[in-house]
Amino acid sequence: MNNRSAFETNLDKNAANFAALTPIKFLERAASVYPNRPAVVHGEIRRNWSETFSRCKQLASALQAKGVQKGDAVSIMAPNLPEHFEAHFAVPMCGAVLNSINTRLDSEVVAFILKHAGSKVLITDKEMSKVVKGALELLDEKPFVIDIDDPYWTEGELIGDTDYETFIADGDANFEYLLPDDEWEAITLNYTSGTTGDPKGVVYHHRGAYLNANSNALSWAMEHHPVYLWTLPMFHCNGWCFPWTIAAMAGVSVCLRHVRADAIFNLIKDEKVGYFCGAPIVLNMLNSADDELKAGITHPVKVMTAGAAPPASVIEGMEKLGFKVTHVYGLTETYGPSVVCAWHDEWNEKSVEEQARLKSRQGVRAPMLDDLMVADPVTLKPVPQDGKTMGEIFMRGNLVMKGYLKNPATTADAFEGGWFHSGDLAVWHEDGYVEIKDRSKDIIISGGENISSIEVEDVLFSHPQVQEAAVVAKKDEKWGETPCAFVSLKDNADAVTAEEIIAYCRDHMAHFKAPKTVVFGEMPKTSTGKIQKFLLRERANASETEEN
Repeated sequence: MNNRSAFETNLDKNAANFAALTPIKFLERAASVYPNRPAVVHGEIRRNWSETFSRCKQLASALQAKGVQKGDAVSIMAPNLPEHFEAHFAVPMCGAVLNSINTRLDSEVVAFILKHAGSKVLITDKEMSKVVKGALELLDEKPFVIDIDDPYWTEGELIGDTDYETFIADGDANFEYLLPDDEWEAITLNYTSGTTGDPKGVVYHHRGAYLNANSNALSWAMEHHPVYLWTLPMFHCNGWCFPWTIAAMAGVSVCLRHVRADAIFNLIKDEKVGYFCGAPIVLNMLNSADDELKAGITHPVKVMTAGAAPPASVIEGMEKLGFKVTHVYGLTETYGPSVVCAWHDEWNEKSVEEQARLKSRQGVRAPMLDDLMVADPVTLKPVPQDGKTMGEIFMRGNLVMKGYLKNPATTADAFEGGWFHSGDLAVWHEDGYVEIKDRSKDIIISGGENISSIEVEDVLFSHPQVQEAAVVAKKDEKWGETPCAFVSLKDNADAVTAEEIIAYCRDHMAHFKAPKTVVFGEMPKTSTGKIQKFLLRERANASETEEN
């Protein structure tokens, strides 16, 4: 018996009606339709889309001539430079997989990544030369090394076999580049921070990269030809897929080597930047900048933030500067942002404080994410949408990674039950919006009550003298655990005591949630700038820990 629908008979895929989705086509279209529009800005370097397309083809051609084959890994370790942007297209254009390495890692971890990825080529900026040199010394099989000799950076040394401009000069600007036969083919490889144990290699495919690039534009309601400032590292989830988004929108990539308040504000004014992304700590830095730097911005600026849940006070501060904040959420395993705090017009009538509180929630699924839920981590049964019941965030669909490279057991655990397990604990509000309360390992259980470290941190961030805050569990004979707050103060902040911080928290939340201990000073961070709470937990529970 033939169960095929009449609509399927003789209506198969063919070259006329089907093509594998790939963000390479965004570059091709931008160069074809808008060849003379600006694409990349780096100091006095200005290149249009036609020039950028030609350079990408030259790099792809030169890599292929060097022996890079389909499925090989090509690594890059560089700041947000034009070469890094070009690699996001050129590497997959020769069929290879781009591995963008975190610039804050040490030599041992870089060596592990290069070996685990099996990198055939490493493109590296001379600022990274010391770390890269140390990593190469640890490898038996070394990749071919290409130096980026940035004219705007003089420190470091050239350690490669050649330099970038010399290498691409031998490439063919008319190279017949490769497109994937299957959109499920790998396009990039990104490694998690690895705060405990070796980092895991997260594999992205062309389909997911294509869809999340579009999802970014839709989530942000981006205008055509956006001017985008690279405050977010391109090594982080491939810059949340924004290299491909900017190409899709035929926009401008404004490069930035180091994230500093003066450089950000000056570029916003000089280049008329309309969009940038950053973690809450970056937004806090901008909030704390001198008023002179903030003056003179007369055009709309949109900010996308994610990472640790941004305190409402940080969002409120950005909004008062005239910057419109969009809060997103995701993980390395979900191509960066896959959840967005989508805005509703009726919320415009609410107070600035209430708007900031609403924006501090993680939100709902992004346009290209298929499913999102908060559920019991064991049964996978969705929790009630009451804003109180805690569960784990689960996602599934095209914005979830292929899996972890060479790690089938961990991949299987992450996908158990047909959902990706985020490890983040959240509540589900009546309107369907998700709000993270903690990582599963960061919840504090005090006297049988669950205390969200994020909720306490949110209050701490609202204190006028506090620059950074992190809250962890401290063992307690009576209560089992109590909140211990680690705090760093703003530059030139007035003196403040632990007692004053605790009193402030008690005035702004239930007393049992307020920290019992406050420790002042710098906090240990991962290479991506995330506070290492496991080290803070060790410090909080060391016998010598005292209130400061």
